[in-house]
Amino acid sequence: MERRPTIKDVAREAGVSKSTVSLVLQGSSLVKSETREHVQKVMAEIGYVYNRAAAKLRSGSTGLIGLVINDLRNPFFSELAASLQRSLSQQDYAAVVANTEEDPALQQKMINALIEHGVSAFVICPTYDDSGQALEPIARAGLPAMQVFRRVDNRLDQFPFAAPDYAEGGRLATEHLLAQGAKRIAFVGGLDGRPVTQERVSGYLKVMEERGQQPVVLTGAATRQFGREQAQVLKERFPEVDGVICFNDLVALGLVASASAQGRVIGAGLRVVGVDDIEECAHSAPPLSSVSCRIPEFATHISDALLGWLTQGPAPAPDVRTPVSLMVRASSGES
Repeated sequence: MERRPTIKDVAREAGVSKSTVSLVLQGSSLVKSETREHVQKVMAEIGYVYNRAAAKLRSGSTGLIGLVINDLRNPFFSELAASLQRSLSQQDYAAVVANTEEDPALQQKMINALIEHGVSAFVICPTYDDSGQALEPIARAGLPAMQVFRRVDNRLDQFPFAAPDYAEGGRLATEHLLAQGAKRIAFVGGLDGRPVTQERVSGYLKVMEERGQQPVVLTGAATRQFGREQAQVLKERFPEVDGVICFNDLVALGLVASASAQGRVIGAGLRVVGVDDIEECAHSAPPLSSVSCRIPEFATHISDALLGWLTQGPAPAPDVRTPVSLMVRASSGES
């Protein structure tokens, strides 16, 4: 087998120094454009391939970031993973994605495996672990890690947390439904007692209190099936409800499908708003209004904060809420 060309070979063939070749590989502005083009042409001619992994190891970083995601079957988290991967790649880092399927034991295995494979840092959307030890392996390894969307560890100086401003999203959705003429509004979905549920429902509860209205909160799994089931519950127990804010889009899509099958007119007889604004929202029948978490912007914020921290910059703020916006469509009586 022939020996792979090295930087020395490139320098010799191009008639430049090794340091010049290194600067070309780093994209340095110190190299004249004609020199860069000449060196790159020589690289192509002799078949030189830059071993970025080896360079990262020499610098003390593998260039790998572990993305630990609680449920990639949910389109929202798939979009998050894709956006983070894209944002990290723009800064010459590669993402290694692990799906934990809401299983604490699997989460521990994935975290340990990523540590063993030498990731430089973590972004983790954790599954809930009642032991309180979910992130302990990362703490022992001394690696930078950010929690996103869910907070399971309150050591925020060590594991900073960032999420969209769900409280503001709930307020926007509730005020929108009221402005559209809804008289009785319910909040549906989200496991009772979970911090993420409490945060998503908080904006709704605040507006209800300000308007002197009695809230209707039906907690449960964040799934289409739960949404379908709650459409029947609303019909039987709360027939006066004419506006619904759902914990996420999956609950909303399930509720809309079941309520439509009951004969309710979505957008006029029953106004529905989801949260997350997954791609399906714009293509459902009718199109679903949703609180957008602006995932591409969120991913850029996370990657910038984490990589700045990793490269000896300032630690991220311990608790950040990023902007949200309401995407109004036909399901809430678009006007």
